Amino acid sequence: MAIVARVPLASGLLSGRYRHDTAFAADDHRAYNRHGEAFDVGETFAGVDYDTGVDAAQEFSALVEKYTDGRATPAQVALHWILQQPGVTTVIPGARSVEQARANATAATIPDLDTELLDQMADLYERRIRPLVQDRW
Repeated sequence: MAIVARVPLASGLLSGRYRHDTAFAADDHRAYNRHGEAFDVGETFAGVDYDTGVDAAQEFSALVEKYTDGRATPAQVALHWILQQPGVTTVIPGARSVEQARANATAATIPDLDTELLDQMADLYERRIRPLVQDRW
């Protein structure tokens, strides 16, 4: 059995690049499907409302900076976390540029995430995300 992780960066939120005032193109699902109007809400920001997602992503980015001393990006840490999970066969992140695709690919080469960082990430998820999504899927 294979586990294929798709949309692993929560439609880009876990890249750490988006802010509350980020504007997406009208034809971008992040602009028109925030509440699942066109297809499953889980496809856009992992089912979390945008502002909560931005706040959580900013907290995640701060953790990544603290625990990696800038040696990895939030996207790389998020992708590597998935790869550390038992049974995961592959991860399919999106990329809008060659540079982004290369940076995503290097996620497999960073050292395994430290237990303290993993604990902090779990706490962040439990506090900010789990209550919003636990009953959806």
